[in-house]
Amino acid sequence: KAPLSKSLLLVPSAISILLTLLFQHYQKFFAYNLQAIKEDFQIWRLVCGRTICLDLKDTFCSSLLIYNFRIFERRYGSRKFSSFLLGAWMLSALFDLLLVEIAEYIFGITINSLPSGFLGPVFALFVPFYSSIPRVQVTQVLGHFSITNKTLVYILGLQLLTSGSYIWILALSGLVSGICYNNSILKVHRILCVPSWVAKIFSWTLEPIFSSAEPTNEVRVGMGATVDIQRQQRMELLDRQIMMSQVAQMRRQRQQQGGMINWNRLFPPLRHRHNANYQDHHPSEQDTPPPTEVSEEQVARLMEMGFSRGDALEALRASNNDLNVATNFLLQH
Repeated sequence: KAPLSKSLLLVPSAISILLTLLFQHYQKFFAYNLQAIKEDFQIWRLVCGRTICLDLKDTFCSSLLIYNFRIFERRYGSRKFSSFLLGAWMLSALFDLLLVEIAEYIFGITINSLPSGFLGPVFALFVPFYSSIPRVQVTQVLGHFSITNKTLVYILGLQLLTSGSYIWILALSGLVSGICYNNSILKVHRILCVPSWVAKIFSWTLEPIFSSAEPTNEVRVGMGATVDIQRQQRMELLDRQIMMSQVAQMRRQRQQQGGMINWNRLFPPLRHRHNANYQDHHPSEQDTPPPTEVSEEQVARLMEMGFSRGDALEALRASNNDLNVATNFLLQH
């Protein structure tokens, strides 16, 4: 359900690879040369220079970002998504020229060309991505740094931002244009939009080429703001099923071998109190520490994995109610 994203992913990438490997002498026509635009009035460079990347690193990063941003086409529809890209593309072209003039006036930096490619709208998509996509924590690094479902996208954006000397101008103009269009500043979303008849023409001609059938072996999930949360829940469910299957397989192997859980391998004092340290000292009932209270919820979770209640109680008491330690011990013994 994202034919426009697929076309932006495939067509510019294919042209960029061909220009880099086979047709290097045609690269000059796709250069984003601002001097030629201002002095020679080569307005067509605003189209060619701001569509095809001439650097394969920029092509790779922008393609991955477009692949991640396809969720907006599924959520808003192809026409609204294309209107956003068109508005961001035109506004970012204006901001590119404005920022170059500001840099030359304030800092005395003369910029004759900028990195080419569909970079302005790509950076503009970070605005709705930051504001409307929910943040789901996946894991933590070193106990302090959170890794979320959005971390990889931001890393790709940072990699794209550091790939060229003046690409920060494209990034800044893209972010500003994305803010203007996303917040309906000066009603640009009504002026810079794709007409319905143009959307119908592309729907009849290009959509059958780039559309694909919906996978039949995948459970349907709702689209919208909760799509990342739902996918995360599905991944957690699959992990739990895999863990339970591993538990069942280990228990079957243990039963076939005729063995029992050997508690003495890790916790010798649990069932056999008479070892070397207890031969000369027999503690009375008053000296014996009270048993550790065990959470029934954790006992139930261990019993869901296939362990008996007695083994679950012993493991939780020995591990001081640490569910992970108790689970690992039951799996390994």
